[in-house]
Amino acid sequence: MSLEQKAASLLMLHAPGTDPAPLRALAAQGLAGLILMGDNIPDDPAALAALTAAVQSDPEARTLIGIDEEGGDVQRIPWDPAPGADALRGGSAADAAAAFRTRGEVLAAAGVDVNFGIVADVTDDPDSFIFDRVLGTDAANASPLVAAAVQGEQGLVGSTLKHFPGHGQAPGDSHESLPTSPLDLAQWQAIAAPPFQAGIDAGSEFVMTGHLVFPAVDAAPASLSTEWHRILREELGFEGVVVTDDMLMLQHNGLADYQDPGENAIRAVAAGSDVLLYVLPEDPSEFGISVDGLTRALADAVRSGRIPEARVDDAALRVLTLRRELTAG
Repeated sequence: MSLEQKAASLLMLHAPGTDPAPLRALAAQGLAGLILMGDNIPDDPAALAALTAAVQSDPEARTLIGIDEEGGDVQRIPWDPAPGADALRGGSAADAAAAFRTRGEVLAAAGVDVNFGIVADVTDDPDSFIFDRVLGTDAANASPLVAAAVQGEQGLVGSTLKHFPGHGQAPGDSHESLPTSPLDLAQWQAIAAPPFQAGIDAGSEFVMTGHLVFPAVDAAPASLSTEWHRILREELGFEGVVVTDDMLMLQHNGLADYQDPGENAIRAVAAGSDVLLYVLPEDPSEFGISVDGLTRALADAVRSGRIPEARVDDAALRVLTLRRELTAG
């Protein structure tokens, strides 16, 4: 693989609509995968399964199909009958496992490979942006439900824990700002880390990093932070795929440091991200984004020494291995 091909294999993108042609055109550029949003969902299960099948073009390595299907406030598939966190919070681990098994069955039947659907954040603040989506209000009651959710999805879809290192402890909405947490590392380890650890120990294949700042740990957002990726790998022992939250959110926050999409991509991969997620509009150029532009920026960063080639090789191999495993069944 060329550097550009390796770089492309780290991207997961979105194109609006239920026409498979633009989605297939994106996938054919050698991407890691596609993320489905509400605008991609047809009216019935059979049509969705046909859409996800139509975008596959590599017989040896599936294009990963991802979706945010939490239930409750974040539900892309109308016929998903399983309850979300707002109904599961305070309940039993068995109920959480059953709900996510049902959800996993719906997603697997639709041809979805990865659910970005397990919120491992914790907060007891009902005014928090993330409150209605958390499975628990503290580490003790969230951790068993997070682990159960992962176990429920096993064998059906890849599970994702989000938003590492914890949106519940970083006030604000990361779609519009750069939420900042007052916690130091020891406080984070006690308050926010346990549900992520529980989900990792249960076998979650993915962890999604948030655009969240914990200044006592690192001045950079976690999605761009070498230190947070080190903590995730070395202290929590995560060996799976690290995916960013939507990279366009960094540009939406309006801060000058995050308006260059190529620079954001370079910083994310250099920090340790394996997959960069982009929920693109119909015309990505309005944000200065194209597949060629992103892959060129990443490849040039390797050539200039900003990103070690071994870092890209590691990410590309991790993603390709998962794609091949899914293809083999």
